[in-house]
Amino acid sequence: MKPGEPLPDQIEAFCDLWTLDEERERAIRTMPVLMRDAGIEDEVAEFWKLWMNALRATNPRLLAYLSYMVERLIQMKIILKPTGSIYLHCDPNASHYIKVMMDAIFGHSNFRNEIIWRRTGSHNSRRTYGAIHDTLLFYSASDNYKFNIHKRAYSKEHVEKRYKIDPSGKSKQITGGNILTGAGVSGGESGETWRCFDPTAKNRHWAIPTFLNEQLPHEKTSAGVLERLEALYEMELIEIKDGAAWPHPVRYLKAEDGQPYQDIWAYQPYTDGTLFGTDEGIDEDVMWLGPTSPERLGYKTQKPAGLLNRIINVSSNTGDVVMDPFCGCATTLEAAHIEGRRWIGIDIAIHAIKRVTKVRLQDRLGLVEGQDFIIDGVPRTIEGAKDLWTRDKYHFQKWAVEEVDGFVTTKRTTDGGIDGRLYFAIPREKTLQSVAIEVKGGKNVNINAVRALRGVLDNDEALLAGLIIMDPLGQTKDRNFHRDMAQAGDLEIDGVKYSRMQMLTVDEILEGKRFHTPGVVGRGLSQPTLPGTLSP
Repeated sequence: MKPGEPLPDQIEAFCDLWTLDEERERAIRTMPVLMRDAGIEDEVAEFWKLWMNALRATNPRLLAYLSYMVERLIQMKIILKPTGSIYLHCDPNASHYIKVMMDAIFGHSNFRNEIIWRRTGSHNSRRTYGAIHDTLLFYSASDNYKFNIHKRAYSKEHVEKRYKIDPSGKSKQITGGNILTGAGVSGGESGETWRCFDPTAKNRHWAIPTFLNEQLPHEKTSAGVLERLEALYEMELIEIKDGAAWPHPVRYLKAEDGQPYQDIWAYQPYTDGTLFGTDEGIDEDVMWLGPTSPERLGYKTQKPAGLLNRIINVSSNTGDVVMDPFCGCATTLEAAHIEGRRWIGIDIAIHAIKRVTKVRLQDRLGLVEGQDFIIDGVPRTIEGAKDLWTRDKYHFQKWAVEEVDGFVTTKRTTDGGIDGRLYFAIPREKTLQSVAIEVKGGKNVNINAVRALRGVLDNDEALLAGLIIMDPLGQTKDRNFHRDMAQAGDLEIDGVKYSRMQMLTVDEILEGKRFHTPGVVGRGLSQPTLPGTLSP
């Protein structure tokens, strides 16, 4: 394997999590109880049972995914404020299934939009249309949700067709635009004649558009409609051309003008590559990440900052809390912080949290842990590590591997086999080499663990092997362990010797000690799930 290529044993969350194992089956069976406890109608729970039985035979991996997501969506419903909203991103393979469950959990009346996000420019396929979009399902907690109208700047082409520069140097609208009347006759002042124009004669009445009312002096805003028409005429915001059948409002292009966001989101340059109001010639809300984008941190599912900025600005206000329960590389957290929101991020990948802390929060935002944000749920002491082992042995193994800068293997196991690999580069070599890592969290680790790992080293492509144990060994056992490990010999690179078999305790890892290897290759990818937590 060459540097820069995907690591072969790296954990893939989809393969790892979307398996219909005993844990998922238990979650599926208990789902109706969770639904009822969350106030969801009994009919939905009954529907869930029928649907899940059907999927168990036809698409078990989809069933595993749905059960996982529904568990978490129920919790999202519980904590979402009445003024809050939830956006769920998924691809077309599952979006219709997820929408049915979100209708049940959040209420069909709280469904607001299915947003189509064009995530890439093209995707060639020999037997299907190119799949270039994902779906964002937008629900609110109630009718009292926050929604701020934001606009996209008009294209230069649009401006050139509809506006011209007048003698004052401003862009004046020359086509379309509002008229000054509404349909129907009015018996009040709005039906009277103004400057020889009688709206009643045409079965209409005076109706001043909002954009004109907003430009009136404060003392005129509550005046009658005829007085306001006259004031606007004096301000040259209404024009009457010779022979015109009707007066017309005058509209000038302002920097804040544009088209409100619709439900298809994409970054698409116009024919000349420019947009009105942008100096660089691109949309300020870039909707996809190119392969060489400086935004990229190496996460397969990373979202562009423009996508998160739009959601945050539309559905929250300054000081509100934005939570991403699958925060991954934390684009949401950075966007929320920049936009003046408080934030909470959750991710199961401990290594992802470490990388986020370093790259996003410290280097890019200049934040200080303990002062500007805190991290919960990540073992910092031997007691915390033992508690994680007791609660979830698999995630303890995962934490231990990632804590020494390793990568968890794709095979999910609570014991036996290789738990992870640590990759390193050798000078003048074109391929990366690895350390096979085995984690033993139990109290009674015996010499067989060393001998089994030695067998892996003899039959595996790894050049080194590392054993992680929870507690320090007694004097005799420690001596026996190191004697057997020494029999594996050393690896010498550029005059430096590395023991082919090494051992670390959790205490040593928490103190910062690591396996002695040549330069370690940094972790590139991490898939999100749950429970390490970052918050300001």
